[in-house]
Amino acid sequence: MESTCNDVDKDQRDCIMGPYSEAKQYQRAEAIQRLLDTNPDLDPLYIAMWKKHLNNLALNETTYNYRVKHVYSLLKPRHRGWVTYGGE
Repeated sequence: MESTCNDVDKDQRDCIMGPYSEAKQYQRAEAIQRLLDTNPDLDPLYIAMWKKHLNNLALNETTYNYRVKHVYSLLKPRHRGWVTYGGE
């Protein structure tokens, strides 16, 4: 099955949260802003959602790493022996 992620590393199977990159965050912000600018008839609900995503992009490495840790700490391991971070 082919990945639906446009920013996927060719050596990776799917989208991952990699190390913080200021350039990548600016690319994400520009992509979201371009989506908003080029779709004036977008439903107000979706406009609000994308504006929220735009405003919530991590602007520094500390915030980004905190969010990565939080997301991965909520995942339930599928296999025994996986390292877990926080939670149970």
